[in-house]
Amino acid sequence: MSPVRWTDPERQRLEERVAATELAWLTLEVDVETLRVEIDNFALIHHERLGPLYARIDELEALIAEAVAARTGDAEDLRRAVDARRLVAELPDLDALFDSVRQAEERVAAAAAENLDPDGQQPPGESVGAEEQPRKVRPGKEAQRLYRELARRAHPDLSTDPAEQQRRSVFIARANEAYARGDASELAALTEEWSTAPEAAPDLAAPERGDWLLQRLDWLSARIAELATEQVRLEGTAMGSLLALAPGDPDQLLAELAEQLLAKAAAQQEELARLLVQEQGIGAAADRVDNGAPTPSAEPSANHRPSPHQESPSMFQQIPTVQVATVPADAVLIDVREQDEWDAGHAEGALHIPIGDFVARLGEVPDAPLYVVCRVGGRSAQVVQYLVGQQRQAFNVDGGMFAWEQAGRPMVSSSGEEAYVL
Repeated sequence: MSPVRWTDPERQRLEERVAATELAWLTLEVDVETLRVEIDNFALIHHERLGPLYARIDELEALIAEAVAARTGDAEDLRRAVDARRLVAELPDLDALFDSVRQAEERVAAAAAENLDPDGQQPPGESVGAEEQPRKVRPGKEAQRLYRELARRAHPDLSTDPAEQQRRSVFIARANEAYARGDASELAALTEEWSTAPEAAPDLAAPERGDWLLQRLDWLSARIAELATEQVRLEGTAMGSLLALAPGDPDQLLAELAEQLLAKAAAQQEELARLLVQEQGIGAAADRVDNGAPTPSAEPSANHRPSPHQESPSMFQQIPTVQVATVPADAVLIDVREQDEWDAGHAEGALHIPIGDFVARLGEVPDAPLYVVCRVGGRSAQVVQYLVGQQRQAFNVDGGMFAWEQAGRPMVSSSGEEAYVL
């Protein structure tokens, strides 16, 4: 019978602490990565299901603000209307954003197999130093010391096992790249990584085993602290906070949010209809849809759906207005639509100043009679009202670009293709 090996009780307790800490580290790492995946997926589904509703509500808020400004003519109401419209115009293209995220993930997955970063360069985390500091011909003394220590401990030729040689080769290649940049901080991180890796653990009976266990314990504790910090950060994000409201059933949470947004949109539509019918002769205009054609009913209803670019020319009857046919060929024509509308088709020779930028760019407007145009006349009427308040001679082009196009007035597009009204 072989004798039982004596074990230092203190060493044994340290072994147990390291094993328990490793388990806690791995468990927390899985939890944090799971939370990250859940938040990413929740954000994507949240956008796909509720994004159109949020956009609808923002558009209705802009329309309400514009209707209030048109009715009161108050400068503060006009400012609110301009701000609300700017908010809608500046909303990011989230579909394009999520597409770019998916493409980046695909690049990362493809590059991982080739040990490259998503841009086809070497692994990440090693190029930052090169951008922050110019590369030197000779690495610094600290980098030289760290690199020599790594080479002494991690060189592939120090092992005869093929698998271990491969592991060492991959690791020493990372050290070579960091050394070529003179990146002492990266070399220090690599030194810590190598010295605390399980593969580098001394034999159970080796005298240096105790020191290694202490280093391993410190390394694990630091990783746990980093993961805990990341977990708190993720839980504090907008999507993380929202997900925390119903962690057991996020789909039901999305359904409840959708109901709330639909109710809010319905209330906003009723408010918009109320504002519209307060204007004289607005009954028919309140039921206009995107092309400006009236529906059979002249009374607003709860089912009324103003289009994203709806404008009601009759809201602005008190504002100086001219018909398209009377606009002189050499008139100073100002188009206050958004960039995509302008690009699709605009009057040849017009000056483009989006309504959200108009106040800031007033100095660009010539000192001459001004003819202001938008899509059908709503936004341009607000600008004319502002210009009149500034003691400027200005006219709203009745019917906007739709009337301009129907009258056969010259139009061009930014791309050179056939122009049309967007």
